[in-house]
Amino acid sequence: MQSFYGQQNEMNTETSTLSSQISEPIAVDSLPQSNKPMLLDKVKYKAKELMRIDKKNNTLLLYDEAEMYYQDIELKAGIIVLDYAKQEVYAGRIPDTTGTLTQYPFFKQANNEVNPDSIRFNFETKKALIWNSKSAQNGMDVFSGFTKKQNDSVYYLKEAKVTTAGDLKNADYYFRIRKGKLVPGGKIVTGFTNMYIADVPTPLMLPFAYFPSNQRLESGFIFPTIGESNDRGYYLQNGGYYLALSEYFDLSLTGDYYSNGSYGFRGDTQYKVRYKFGGQFSFRYENLITGSKGLPGYTKSTVFNLRWSHRKDPKSSPNSNFSASVNFGSSDYFRQSINQLNTPNFLNNNLSSSISYSKTFPAYPRVNTSVTASISQNSRTQDVNLTLPTFQANVERIFPFAPKEGVKKGALRNINLQYSTRAENRTVTTEDELFSKDVFKNARSGVKHTIPISTNFKLFKYLSMSVGGNYSEVWTPKTVRYRDYDPEIGAAVKDTISEFGAFRQYGFSASLGTTIYGTFNFKPTGKIQSIRHTVRPSVSFSNAPSFERYWDTYIVDADGNTADYTRYETSLFGQPSRNKGQSMGITIANAFEAKVRDKDTTATEAKKVKLLNNLNFSTSYNMLAEEFQWSPIRMNTGFSLFNNELSVNLNATFDPYALDENNRRINTSYFKQNGGLARMTSANMNFNYSFSSKKFKSKTNSRNQEESQSGGGRDDDLFGVANNFADGRMNNPFPDKPEEEDEGNPEDKPQFFQTEIPWDLKLAYSLTYRNNLQQREIGNNSLMFSGNIELTPKWKIGLSSGYDFKGKGFTYTQLRFDRDLNSWRLNFDWVPFSERASWNFFIGIKSALLSDLKYEKRSAPDRNL
Repeated sequence: MQSFYGQQNEMNTETSTLSSQISEPIAVDSLPQSNKPMLLDKVKYKAKELMRIDKKNNTLLLYDEAEMYYQDIELKAGIIVLDYAKQEVYAGRIPDTTGTLTQYPFFKQANNEVNPDSIRFNFETKKALIWNSKSAQNGMDVFSGFTKKQNDSVYYLKEAKVTTAGDLKNADYYFRIRKGKLVPGGKIVTGFTNMYIADVPTPLMLPFAYFPSNQRLESGFIFPTIGESNDRGYYLQNGGYYLALSEYFDLSLTGDYYSNGSYGFRGDTQYKVRYKFGGQFSFRYENLITGSKGLPGYTKSTVFNLRWSHRKDPKSSPNSNFSASVNFGSSDYFRQSINQLNTPNFLNNNLSSSISYSKTFPAYPRVNTSVTASISQNSRTQDVNLTLPTFQANVERIFPFAPKEGVKKGALRNINLQYSTRAENRTVTTEDELFSKDVFKNARSGVKHTIPISTNFKLFKYLSMSVGGNYSEVWTPKTVRYRDYDPEIGAAVKDTISEFGAFRQYGFSASLGTTIYGTFNFKPTGKIQSIRHTVRPSVSFSNAPSFERYWDTYIVDADGNTADYTRYETSLFGQPSRNKGQSMGITIANAFEAKVRDKDTTATEAKKVKLLNNLNFSTSYNMLAEEFQWSPIRMNTGFSLFNNELSVNLNATFDPYALDENNRRINTSYFKQNGGLARMTSANMNFNYSFSSKKFKSKTNSRNQEESQSGGGRDDDLFGVANNFADGRMNNPFPDKPEEEDEGNPEDKPQFFQTEIPWDLKLAYSLTYRNNLQQREIGNNSLMFSGNIELTPKWKIGLSSGYDFKGKGFTYTQLRFDRDLNSWRLNFDWVPFSERASWNFFIGIKSALLSDLKYEKRSAPDRNL
């Protein structure tokens, strides 16, 4: 390129800005004509300082801010020389007034861009020689001392450097490549390569290397984590293979292996068909061995967990829907699993799953139908409640006497009825018998039909009256029959008969309610201008006859004693009522609001603030009961403070009856015995408080939330976070923050210290009080808390813990430390105590292209503690 600068002295210094086109090849008359075309398309060009066409040498010279466009090629540089006889172009830099070379060439062909010091390109062969080039390959920056472009898809590199840390001058690491081959948008294959950190060579070197340079979904190996466990020996974790099967779904197969024989494997897939449906499926299995065979303490167990989440796009078929939310497996999977992904879920006591399909028939009257299969597991008792299937159908409310259009006014026009049916098959079993042939041996099945009829109207203008009745019919495939006492066997005999049975019940109800408003006004100049109290009292009455016709009597012993029974006592939907029912219910609902002066002086109206969201009291009176006619009084209230960041809920139960000297409930009012209205038998208080610094918005990684919630855990980090540091999608402690206005130049902001420390804190408190037998004891008194502090833009620490005030001890605790190292990230979390005491350390490159370049060290929980 030195010849370019030698021609500079011969250039015309007249300043002009020109634009032209070469529409056909230019040939010199003294040379024989060639039938071979030279340039196949128009060449567009321009320059600021000089443009010169040399017909003798068949060249075009462009100087200072030179630009040239030919077919899919775009070239910009300080100087460009086009030799249209050889079909070659040369581009390079030019010196400024200080002698510094400026205006570096920019070469672009299709989607490939190169920023070299100089370049030589042949239009016919598509080959090029490039010096000191800089190019980006889908997240990777490649710097090459010398590059030979063989064709559009192959580049040969010499003395190159590859990094994902941006500008090489500021990169904290790079890979030095002596010789290599680059396929744009595909890969880089090299010879001897070693890693440099802060321009210092490291022992990390390979005789050859492969760098993927595209972010398309492609199949490939997942590099495992290597480490050592306290009681399972050396291990390889989370290694496997990723299969990019199609644009609609993928499959990830990973596994763990421990030197003591323990192993586990996982299969995860995500699928999505746009505008139709999408979901996730995961299966996890672990074979866990502790200790050595033949020695004390040796245990072996297998656990598994299956998750499936499916959702349908409602736009694909508005009148039907299929959904699934499955979390099924061994009840002790989360407690026994050695994978850190399950950390936030090991406190779960229940696993729930359901699969449902619903169909709506929109024609009047609209009918909604659904079929559901569900299962729930208790991890403590290992009981399994299986419902397979449940069918429901509901017909929309019908107004037989109302006009098709207009207002429904009056008792007659407001008469309405509905119809609903529910068919169910349910069994309660254990995990050991779940897949046995007798799982449905003791199942209960049944069908229930319900037809409610009601109407409502105004009474005396201010009272709302509602009157209605309810009819229900229950079908059951099995009934029972008791045979009288048999002296030979010494007992009465109970027979279960497989025959269809049905019983019917009906009842009547009415309710009367109104709304009362009371406003208390204060001085208009005061902060509180008025308080409004809203009271909604209501009284209800229900009446149900006795259905003794469904009851019978049998002799239970040799003395002739008898007992009553109903042949429907094993019905899934209950048995017919033998006693008459007449009861009255009383409910008083309260709400308190205030109008306060707005801090905004330009506001024309006062600001409404809720003082109490609700303050409700309810009880009932049984008119036919011989004693204990009043039921306990239930109270609940809730309110919010600090701009709804603190929510408080209170619940309490009061018994209007007294206790005797042995703390047994007696039919004597508490008021008569002690002078009080009622005695508190139980109470519960809980609050949730979440707040943060004004300029810091805490974000829990969505992938982390999905992992915790799919296992039945919380959607926050009060129980810690799931850990898979190797998966950058799950652990991003420094999420991108939205740009804020008037923040100044971001380059002027400190990167390693700050005057304000962003933080966030979540609190959840629960208190339960029991006094039904005068025990006056605290059932539960615990506080859970979780917080994060961003000490600097690069450092963040977090804590999730809790304290049991009754047990006087800390609950599950997790400490988290995260460090942003620009192109690297460092994560460390520590569970200091409990049966899951462990720690995890990770450092690796953030870029997904080089995510396998990492170091992990972890200490698995010691199950022997």
